[in-house]
Amino acid sequence: MSTLTLSHVSYRYGAKLALDDVSFSLEKGRFCAFLGPNGAGKSTLFSLLTRLLVTREGSISVAGHDLARAPRAALAKIGVVFQQQTLDLDMTVMQNLRYFAALQGLSGKAAQRNIDAALDRLQMRERSGEKARSLNGGHRRRMEIARALIHAPEVLMLDEATVGLDTASRQAITSHVHDLADSGLLVFWATHLVDEIRAGDDVVVLNKGRVLAHDTAASLAGDGALIDAFIRMTTTQQEPA
Repeated sequence: MSTLTLSHVSYRYGAKLALDDVSFSLEKGRFCAFLGPNGAGKSTLFSLLTRLLVTREGSISVAGHDLARAPRAALAKIGVVFQQQTLDLDMTVMQNLRYFAALQGLSGKAAQRNIDAALDRLQMRERSGEKARSLNGGHRRRMEIARALIHAPEVLMLDEATVGLDTASRQAITSHVHDLADSGLLVFWATHLVDEIRAGDDVVVLNKGRVLAHDTAASLAGDGALIDAFIRMTTTQQEPA
């Protein structure tokens, strides 16, 4: 059974069709880059996956749970890092994580065990007593990823998670997240930056609300570079009839 499945999902903002019959399935233990230019519909799809938006057109299944019929069970299997940071900058790393754990119904030793494990996975344990405000952009992102892992999700979704970071921080974050996929998590990574994608990664290419391709990065690139294949696909897509 696929860990994340979308079947014929569409969404409209009034008369504007933001997502058009989107379908794909993803497996655990994989890093899947959700690749598309700005305005392709990536953030709309993330909003549907997290129930910030709801559609009646199509279906979404997370770890075997239908998102429309069993939203709490489906959402419990998702950890999410949004593009905009959502930390309390005046709280320490540990205080932020304990607060989130409480929102997930975790407390006491169970919460602390999960928090410590998440911090260790992102190499952030030594920063746990620092205020979030004192962290640089890369470490704030690591903290948000650690927070998203506290409740042991099966799917980790990140929406343009490296926006605003310097090159070294971007590389560190993408390396950490690839390691999480290697450990058995499904990572769904929305980006418009091709250099964050490795040859063996899965890639779903979205443009103008439509899925143009779903394959490994190496297969999509062929004998050339992935960036060239991406530009070719997104610049030759025909306008909807």
